[in-house]
Amino acid sequence: MHPRLSTMALGVALGLVACASTAAGSPTIQQPALTPQTLSSGGPMPVEQTRVHFDHAELHFTLDIAHRRLSGDARLTFTATAPTDVLVLDLDRNLPIASITLGDQPMAPSNWSNPTGRLRIALPHALAKGETVSVGIRYGGAPHVAKNAPWDGGFVWSTTPGGKPWVASAVEGEGCDLFWPCIDQPTGKPDLVDTWVTVPKDLAAPGNGVLVGVEDHGATRTWHWRIKRPDTYAISINVGPFKELKGNYASRYGNTIPMEFWYLPEHEAQAKELFASFTPMLDFFEQEIGPYPFGDEKMGVVETPHKGMEHQTLNAYGNHYAKDGYGYDWLLQHEFAHEWFGNQVTNVNWDDMWLHEGFGTYMQPLYAQYLNGDMDYYAMLHTERLSVKNAFPIVSGKPHAEHEVYDADRGPANDIYFKGSLVLHTLRGLIRDDAFFQSIRELVYGRPDPKPGNFRPRYATTKDYIDIVKRVTGKDYSWFFQAYLYDAKLPQLVRERHGDMLTFHWVTEHNEAFPMPLEVRVGDRVQTLPMTGGRGEVHAAPGTLVIVDPHSKVLRDMPHIDAFRHWMEEQQKAKAQAEAKPKK
Repeated sequence: MHPRLSTMALGVALGLVACASTAAGSPTIQQPALTPQTLSSGGPMPVEQTRVHFDHAELHFTLDIAHRRLSGDARLTFTATAPTDVLVLDLDRNLPIASITLGDQPMAPSNWSNPTGRLRIALPHALAKGETVSVGIRYGGAPHVAKNAPWDGGFVWSTTPGGKPWVASAVEGEGCDLFWPCIDQPTGKPDLVDTWVTVPKDLAAPGNGVLVGVEDHGATRTWHWRIKRPDTYAISINVGPFKELKGNYASRYGNTIPMEFWYLPEHEAQAKELFASFTPMLDFFEQEIGPYPFGDEKMGVVETPHKGMEHQTLNAYGNHYAKDGYGYDWLLQHEFAHEWFGNQVTNVNWDDMWLHEGFGTYMQPLYAQYLNGDMDYYAMLHTERLSVKNAFPIVSGKPHAEHEVYDADRGPANDIYFKGSLVLHTLRGLIRDDAFFQSIRELVYGRPDPKPGNFRPRYATTKDYIDIVKRVTGKDYSWFFQAYLYDAKLPQLVRERHGDMLTFHWVTEHNEAFPMPLEVRVGDRVQTLPMTGGRGEVHAAPGTLVIVDPHSKVLRDMPHIDAFRHWMEEQQKAKAQAEAKPKK
């Protein structure tokens, strides 16, 4: 889940409910502004960062909850992939650095600088390709406070209904550099991350990966977690008076997956009900997509004072145990989908973020169909359709920073979720289920036969997926992806009558070829028009019942939806103007 889901589509289904609990217990405070560098995540990667491989991050965090401060001690290990005499990392400059060591040797402050949030460390001698270096960074201060996490990233300092401290981090938008020194790029994953979080003894600090141990210091305890190859923004800090539900899932692939849910004591009954849904969700994903990618670690969830986020093996959940008539918790399922689409397969660049959000969003109507049949499936797809804007292409083909994709006035924003999902629905109908699900498996795992132990987290681009579909089907569907991903506007179906003949032809934004087959019901018979050359026709005498695309297979321009969207926008403007008027 990313911060900028729209509230337009009737306020239901796919992340359309605003977060009410985020700022609970968090009064407005003055804090230093973030630099443009820290606000931006991704974008063109500094060449210096391409010259190292991130081997290991050892992150020690101590929280001073009363004063909302964080002390960090990071030990980072890199292997040079090309000769380099400098390390370039990302860290919010509002977390001042106390010292840096290289190996065990302190570095002079003149050898490093961090004026904008891009930390440059000059090495005393150049690393040769294959050489390893370990750098220690001690830093601390008041980490950026989220005004409305996860829509605005940072820390949430909240309190539980019982008055206990309740702390969480959510940094997908602005990036990992809000609280630890990292490579703030999708491709900046370390191979291994150890986190130590020191908190008051009466609080727990569930973390990513596997619990290595808890060390008791009397008044405080330190929780040590270890995770392999995590997304940089998927590392999180969570602190609260949690209770834990635990269980084991017997996978169809022969392994046993630990399940953990860390919840507030006040919500025990709701938590037990939600925990019972973990097993059917795992059943669905393992049957439809493939093995849970992190089965040797855990399927974890933690209750948070913000809406949610796909923190690898410990998804943040703050949906208040809401129900919406579809028989499952959309937020829990959406974030869990990101274990496959985001954490297992990660986009190379933010420009390909639809690989996370479009695929993750499509898993929701697909799961509704799995549970309850076609009615819920199509109801969810229709709700998604009402939110599609078509203002920008889903994919530009150029490297982008996070905000260039998610800001609605600059990029596709919600369309990477909803339009991306509908594109996959259309592709599924076009290439059929066997090829469709095989293409997804190959995208996610890099192979058609995934089993525990024969795959590892991987990176992919939109082009990679286009090539996979071509290989799986034996056909070139570049025309499909050009129209739906690289064009902003949807294909338009033009319909004309000539006596007893109805003719149809496709018009795309840039007049590309678009031979999308079209089903047409004439009377009680459904005909499939191959639309060779983008054109087709059927015999239908005037007065005969004609339904175009009767099974709603094809995403296309629909004027009545545009009219509805325009009406809704006018209603929202009128409401805002009325609320802005001074009351007598």
